[in-house]
Amino acid sequence: MRSIRTCVLVTSAVAIAIGICAQSIVSAEKNSIPNDPASIAIEKGMKWLVSVQGKDGGWGQDGGETSYVRTGERLESNGNDVANTAVAAEALLHAGNTPTRGPYRQSLERAVRFILERVERSPVDGLAVTDLTGTQIQRKLGPYIDTFLTSKLLADLDGNMDDEQANARVRQSLKKCVAKVEKSQLKDGSWNIAGGWAPILGTSMASQSLYVANAKGVGVAQAAMDRIETYTATTVAPPPPERLAGAGGSARGGVGAGVGSGVGPGVGASVASGSVRTGSTAMSVDVSAASAGVSLYKRAQELEQLSRTPKDREKNEKQINGIKGQLADPKFVSGFGSIGGEEFFSYLNISDSLRRAGGPEWERWNGDMKAKILKMQNEDGTWAGHHCITGRVAVTSAAILMLVADREKTFLTTSTEKR
Repeated sequence: MRSIRTCVLVTSAVAIAIGICAQSIVSAEKNSIPNDPASIAIEKGMKWLVSVQGKDGGWGQDGGETSYVRTGERLESNGNDVANTAVAAEALLHAGNTPTRGPYRQSLERAVRFILERVERSPVDGLAVTDLTGTQIQRKLGPYIDTFLTSKLLADLDGNMDDEQANARVRQSLKKCVAKVEKSQLKDGSWNIAGGWAPILGTSMASQSLYVANAKGVGVAQAAMDRIETYTATTVAPPPPERLAGAGGSARGGVGAGVGSGVGPGVGASVASGSVRTGSTAMSVDVSAASAGVSLYKRAQELEQLSRTPKDREKNEKQINGIKGQLADPKFVSGFGSIGGEEFFSYLNISDSLRRAGGPEWERWNGDMKAKILKMQNEDGTWAGHHCITGRVAVTSAAILMLVADREKTFLTTSTEKR
């Protein structure tokens, strides 16, 4: 009898172990199905990113070393920069790697070290976290896009490092970036600082970085959050014309014209900022300039800002539905007309927004975007822009972020204290 009971107990234990194992496998595969086309594309993209990472841990416009640059790709700056490194690190992080786990955790660690060293060396005053200027991504998204992308990355990393000391280092640099972003906010609430082709995307990233940092327990001035909400609510008007003369033409008021005032012009600035006049022609011209005259960029910023919480979605339902209605227009979704990095970042804003509420609109958008992006991947695993932001690092990273937009986060998204 004892032998039978022992056999039964062992058999039961084995069955339970098998059940637990099977449940763990299902859980692990929930976010990533190995044979799923999107997962295959994501893995190819990450492998390429890691393969061209620089010896210093960073990335530049088309790779981390000059030997990785494509023939015919015109580099707008030399060396690896903070912005491209930050967006590549974001792609690795959101695709399932953290500083403590994942096949590419070492590459992520090296990238984070590259960024932290530069933030720590940067002066307390001023918005810059790097002394490298004139990069392609700066010329398109604004001269301080490095700071905005870094602030968002560090906010995501906060509380997710491998030890207490590393977390403290990230938190210190995050607080430094948050202070820079707050102090540089323009009077109208945006960060549409002159010197870029479409600085509205920089405004979006600056705002997102403050929102995530606040969720992690970093002190963010409520006034700064209120101002960007007011700016967005004020400018969420009928979309501007899709074309206001040629790319960067004078009908847009100059390349990268900002709205408001308070921060001096950046690299290549040609237009002084003006004051906001609600509902005025001046406002629509300025906003159009901030989004390079491409309504997709501005509407994507608005949708992300207006839909962050259930309360936001209820309050801004009319405006949100108006923007959603435009997503059915292929001309609107095409943005500038060809797909550059700006389109990828705008699509990412839309995906993040629609996923919050879920439903048929999100499912349709996500399916369509995945199909579109998968068709655009190159044989080597990269994606490249066809205008403005053409560099493979930023565009490949943005494409990966798009493809993982429907996955659950594998890192802490709020502070442990708040949770």
